[in-house]
Amino acid sequence: MFITEMNVEEFAHSECHIKLAVDDWALREAQKLRNDVFVVEQGIFQTSDHDVFDSSAYTLVATIGLLGIPDAVVGTVRIHEQAPGVWVGSRLAVDQAYRSVKGLGKALIAIAVSSARAQGCTAFYANVQLPNVGLFQRLGWQALGEASVHGVQHMFMQANLDMYPVEHDPGRGFIHLLKQSSSKVPIERRV
Repeated sequence: MFITEMNVEEFAHSECHIKLAVDDWALREAQKLRNDVFVVEQGIFQTSDHDVFDSSAYTLVATIGLLGIPDAVVGTVRIHEQAPGVWVGSRLAVDQAYRSVKGLGKALIAIAVSSARAQGCTAFYANVQLPNVGLFQRLGWQALGEASVHGVQHMFMQANLDMYPVEHDPGRGFIHLLKQSSSKVPIERRV
């Protein structure tokens, strides 16, 4: 039996793989997504959101693909150690088409904190854009005070480390199931 016709545009991915970006492709796609969100969409930066932390940060990604082969980065976050044991998460970005996927942002936050814990994290912080503060509070984060970051109001927040298990292998990551589309994919088969 061979599949001879499949309308790929109607195909709904069923899962995201959330893990450490370990190859050049994933790092490039994560940077492209950050550019799409922070430069093009939000206009926070003029040309690039790249900064000094990128050279030492770990980039984590949410990828979708077919048959286990990733073909798009739909979410990203970076983490870096600011001081011994003190970690910071930043540049959390989710592709506009995937922002309605339940739990995707939560999963990126979880792998960020859990991965830092495996590296000896004793405190984890992030500057969170004000519309996202509620999500972080539901995940056990504490608001420490408002701050302006690149001209945008943020809330400086701290994670409750007890709510995040240690992730010893962020390169392997985990799978986050996506909501299935109710539409059927038209397939013509030849026997």
